[in-house]
Amino acid sequence: MDIRTINLVKANPNIPVVSPGDTVKVSYRVKEANRERVQNLSGLVVRVRRGTGGGSFTIRRVSNAVGVEHTFPFASPMLEKVEVVRHSKVRRAKLYYIRRLSAKEARLKERREKIAEEAAVAQGEALAEDTGIVAPVAAGGVAEEAAPQEAAKNSQ
Repeated sequence: MDIRTINLVKANPNIPVVSPGDTVKVSYRVKEANRERVQNLSGLVVRVRRGTGGGSFTIRRVSNAVGVEHTFPFASPMLEKVEVVRHSKVRRAKLYYIRRLSAKEARLKERREKIAEEAAVAQGEALAEDTGIVAPVAAGGVAEEAAPQEAAKNSQ
């Protein structure tokens, strides 16, 4: 019998898949004296740890020229929601080098998701069908209604 089977940790369903380089907004509950409130924190995901304890992710942000890092467990019930704002292109699993960079140097290039681009193209095509405007094909420039018109010309 393995000890990991006894301590199975259930992941919080409010957390999407996050990876290093993502900019996220985290809403988490904070207990102060006898009351509880929700606090928001937005920043860059510097590290993601996956493991037997459910794993955790670390967020870094610069506030008033002071770098602040906060680590959240994936299985924490105190997390209300995590929203991924943008994905960035990174080539490291741990972005510790960001700590020594100034604000402008620490900017990361945005990563475009193929799925998001395809969804935007599909949404544009659906909008075009609703309005009656001919939408170009995503791959490259030939209109959808051009083929039936050419067929009509060839038949005459």
